[in-house]
Amino acid sequence: MAVKIFGTIDKVKPFFDMVSFVILQISKVFLVITVIVTSLMVAGRFIAFMPGFHWSEEIILTSMSYMSLLAAALALRSGSHIRMVVLDKFLSKSFKKVMDVIITLFMLYISYIFLTVGWEFAVTIGGRGSYIAIPWLSLIVRYFPIPLGGFFMCFFGIELLYKNIRAFFIEESYDGDDDTAIAIEEKDGETE
Repeated sequence: MAVKIFGTIDKVKPFFDMVSFVILQISKVFLVITVIVTSLMVAGRFIAFMPGFHWSEEIILTSMSYMSLLAAALALRSGSHIRMVVLDKFLSKSFKKVMDVIITLFMLYISYIFLTVGWEFAVTIGGRGSYIAIPWLSLIVRYFPIPLGGFFMCFFGIELLYKNIRAFFIEESYDGDDDTAIAIEEKDGETE
């Protein structure tokens, strides 16, 4: 029964994959913007005929903020975030599974704080000013990566929580393509 429920919910995984792919591409765009604007800024200092780009520093900082917070959400999804694994080999599998759920709940809470407090900060502080070198652009653009990153961290944190809870019932990896779930389902069908 549990395998059927998880099998139904697993059908949502392609949606998470698609969102992850889109975020990765957006992060790449921000990386390219950072590299291009930094190159122009450095070239403008050493090449006499190039104009100075007085707005470059603000654009670099903003694009790095978007890139880093979106990449943090992707790191949460892939499990490549900073984590202490020194004690993992000394703990039982069931205790590690429980700890994974608890840690994921803490990460979800922190992501929620990023989302809510970051939104208030972006709207209140960001709404009061504008970039110095780009006066027509509101500072909301600079602070918006905080709630945006928090939203996607919550989004992928929910998926991670599902994966951790699923691990209690199904041995197969959520990301894997092995046939363990099919074997468990067949075994489950024989017992009924």
